[in-house]
Amino acid sequence: MRNWAGLFVVFSLAVPAAAAPPPSADVERGEYLVRVMGCHHCHTPKKMGPKGPEPDMTRMLTGHPAEMAMPPAPDLGKGPWMAAMAATMTAFAGPWGVSFAANLTPDPETGLGKWTEEMFIAAMRHGRHLGKGRPILPPMPADSFQAATDADVKAVFAYLKSLPPVRNAVPQPVEPAAPPAPPR
Repeated sequence: MRNWAGLFVVFSLAVPAAAAPPPSADVERGEYLVRVMGCHHCHTPKKMGPKGPEPDMTRMLTGHPAEMAMPPAPDLGKGPWMAAMAATMTAFAGPWGVSFAANLTPDPETGLGKWTEEMFIAAMRHGRHLGKGRPILPPMPADSFQAATDADVKAVFAYLKSLPPVRNAVPQPVEPAAPPAPPR
């Protein structure tokens, strides 16, 4: 009598594992929108490449690197310059103070992991962190994103939630320096 059980085991081991399901249409649309809306410009740190700064895709959408401590912002009030940015293009200084690009990965402690779709929509509609907190600061073009449709904002959120979570605690914004007191 033949031993079919051994043959079955060999055959079953040779069958490839099921592939991951393809991304949903919302995730694909969200990926496209993140690319064309320029989210990588600020939320993906830059590194120096052969042609100058380029996105460091190993840190895709993780925001300002937590390990990059920034010195005090330059004094921009006495010349024609209005703003300055870090070499990673993830920290920005201007009349609003200092802002840092947020971690857009779904890490529950340092990114969007605890955000709901409703919170994300409110943040995009009202230009406020978590949809109701502090203002979202420049250079984030919050006023431009207010014109996005709910479907597009939901698609962006679906894509961001589909990314691998990356722990990266971005610093809180720094208030602008108080202007000097006028002379008496």
